[in-house]
Amino acid sequence: MYEQIQLIAGRIKELREIAGISAESFASELNIETELLLNYESGKTDIPVGFLYKVAHRFSMELSALLRGDEPKLHVYTVVRKGKGLNVDRRKQYKYENLAYNFIHKKAEPFIVTVTPDPENLPLEFNSHPGQEFNYVLEGTLMIVVDGHEIILNEGDSVYFDSGYQHAMKALNNQQSRFLAFIV
Repeated sequence: MYEQIQLIAGRIKELREIAGISAESFASELNIETELLLNYESGKTDIPVGFLYKVAHRFSMELSALLRGDEPKLHVYTVVRKGKGLNVDRRKQYKYENLAYNFIHKKAEPFIVTVTPDPENLPLEFNSHPGQEFNYVLEGTLMIVVDGHEIILNEGDSVYFDSGYQHAMKALNNQQSRFLAFIV
């Protein structure tokens, strides 16, 4: 996972430098502290998927191109077999599996997200990114907090929200939770 973070961090820095944008300007544009941006670009700090989405959007590129380093190629359809999506392990308790990583010009980013229980009961890590998000719970019980509103979802429940608002998820009942997420 460390190597993957280093590669992605290098791509972010390279994109910014090629565009001739200072770290200070880019951080301001993305509404984060310059020090945090530099930590992301150095690979010293775990990079949230929401931030990666913002960077990809800023440079008009596919999220999967930022993650993998090559552009998607398919434009009629793509098939991703069970368990064969592009894994994006960004945070300790979240595992993202991109289900359309090789389809070019996507209108949405579909993921299977697995959230593991937090035995240490750490504070929630909030995230925001442009667009909207749809989550459908496949397994377990999931608590999602959107803009301060706490929502409990069980298997078969769903939520649709403006992902520009701060949001975070947590697996409940000491069991992992899996959900299908569409970021539009």
